[in-house]
Formats: sequence, structure tokens, C-alpha cells
Amino acid sequence: MGAEQPLILVVDDEPAVREVVCEKLSHHNFKAISAANGKEAFKLIEEANPDLILLDLRLPDIDGMTICQQIRRRSRVPIIMLTAMGEEVNRIVGLELGADDYITKPCSLDELVARIKAVLRRSGTAMGLPETGEKLKVGGLEIDMEAAEVLVDGQAANLTKTEFTLLKTLAERPGKVFSREELLRAVWGYDQYDTHLVEVHIANLRGKVERNPRKPERVRTVRAFGYKLCAV
Repeated sequence: MGAEQPLILVVDDEPAVREVVCEKLSHHNFKAISAANGKEAFKLIEEANPDLILLDLRLPDIDGMTICQQIRRRSRVPIIMLTAMGEEVNRIVGLELGADDYITKPCSLDELVARIKAVLRRSGTAMGLPETGEKLKVGGLEIDMEAAEVLVDGQAANLTKTEFTLLKTLAERPGKVFSREELLRAVWGYDQYDTHLVEVHIANLRGKVERNPRKPERVRTVRAFGYKLCAV
């Protein structure tokens, strides 16, 4: 993240939304820039290197899903999606494409700021400043805490910051069954929220650490309880 004031890119086609969100963020010691469409967003991502992107899924030129997918091909910058009420399918697809979190519009500005702070806090932990140089090894997985890198059977895995934190949480206590609610608190910092957030990120993680994601051996489901990491 930025050294003092994290830089937030707000991508929304409504001028009033961009203005009020950027103003609110500035009051909370963030720098904020905005884009009205996908073309502007990609330009600002290249030029400004934001610490977090607040991305509306409904844009006039390039849809938010495509933007999210293209960002994830080259960057691990945290992404929070803005979705309309009732767009559950879009939320799930967006998370599958690599978004870290979502918030439903209309929402309170205070909730939006709290969510941004939580994601930034989590991504900072995930990137892990060199405090211990610790490495975790669970079977064929090796997690370098200092470098925020993961090797899967000796090959580098390109995890997002949220996926890294999720895997780290499971790997710190291999064999322990974590409920979805426990993972929500440990990884996202939420006491209560949609457990789809956990389920979709578990599926994404399996796609990167399992030999066969359809028959997971490492990140296993314990029916009616949750998930555990096994040494395989």
C-alpha cells in the first residue's frame, strides 16, 4: 500500500457517486481518484498504481466483470465490487474472477469506508512485512510469509492477496476445521456477512493449489462444519 495515504480508484459512471465517495474518502485520510468508464480506469491503473479499486459492475463501455478479469491477469491490487441489490449472480461471478469483496448499493458511506479499511488492512497483512521471515510448509505447499509467495509442488502459484491470507489462515493450523464464520472473521474481519464470500474464495484457492480442483485433497470440505487444510 501507499506509505501514508492509500490511493483509492473509484470507478463508477455516475458523477454524483464519484464525487460523494471521493469526498468521503478524503475525509478519512485517503487519496481518491475516479474514472467514469473502463477506458479511463485502465489508464489510471497504469499511471497511478492505486492501492485499491472500487469497481461498479455496470459501466457504459466495458463491463465491470471484464475489467476485473483483465486486472487480475496482471495485478493483485485489491478490488471491491459495487453491485445493485439482487444481483447475487453477478456478485458470485465477480468473486470467481478475482474480486476480494463486494458491497451492495445503495450503501452507507460509513460502511463503504469500513469495508475499504478492512480490505486494505487484510492486504497489508497478506503482503507481510519482513518481521519473522517465517515459512509454512504443509505437504506440497510452501508459504513464504515474508515474500507473500506460495509454491505448489515446487511451482509458483499466482494467488490474490485475499487467497494468500485465506491459505495462510488454514496453514497456520493444518488439520483444524474452520467454519465459514470463523474464516469470515479471520480473513475478512467480518462478524456477520454472506458466507458465499468464503465459499467462492475457497473454490478459487482450490483452482490454484489442488492437483484436481474437482476432487480436492488439500483444502477439504468437512460436511456441515467447514474446511481444513491437509498435508498432501
